[in-house]
Parts: sequence; structure tokens; C-alpha cells
Amino acid sequence: MEPIYLFDLASTQQNWLATRQAVVAQNIANANTPGYVAKEVAPFKNVYDQTQLDLVSTSPGHMALDPLNADDATKDASPWEVVPSGNSVSMEREMLKANEVSREYSMNTAIVKAFAQMYTVSVKGS
Repeated sequence: MEPIYLFDLASTQQNWLATRQAVVAQNIANANTPGYVAKEVAPFKNVYDQTQLDLVSTSPGHMALDPLNADDATKDASPWEVVPSGNSVSMEREMLKANEVSREYSMNTAIVKAFAQMYTVSVKGS
């Protein structure tokens, strides 16, 4: 039996989400620190591109599809405001990031649960 890469990918994304949440928390904790520069984690697409996972077609009639070819929604064309003390943390931006992390974590968990249920049914039978 071949390994199931979905669980590896989900685990990698969970680790990335935990790291991103820690960076958001650090930015919020330093919101009033003079000269503190807000930090950001590289997009998950970069992590995904380094995992070397390839989509496999089980039939020649299946279409090839790159699931992460969409525009990166987390990039901003212009930086947010920097206050006179040199601090670049925007509480609004950090709250948006925290909400994104929460939403992506919930989606990741729901997908893994659904896949685990389908896998269990396929192993046990109906």
C-alpha cells in the first residue's frame, strides 16, 4: 500500500499555521514597542512547492490541475502605516491574519476528518 500524502500535507500546513499564529501573537505583543518591525511568515505556497508532492492522474482522461496557481491573497501591494515611533504593527492587519489562521485551521481539520472517514469506510467496507 502506498503512503497517503494528504495527511503529510495537512500536517505540514498545521505546522505552518502554528508558526504563523505565533508570529501574529508576537506582532500583537510588540504593538507598542518603539522600532519594532512586524514580521510575516512566507506563504504556504512556498512550503507546498518545496514538499515535492505531485498530483497523480488515475486515468488518461483526467485533466491536469495546479491547485495552488491562484493569486496569493496575503500579499499587499503597499505597506501599512508606520507610526512615528518606528513601529510597523497594525492591529487591524494582525487581527485579519489571526482570522485567516483560524479559518484555514478549521478547513484543514474538516478535510482531514472527512478523508479519515472515507479511508475508514474503504478499509472496513460498507
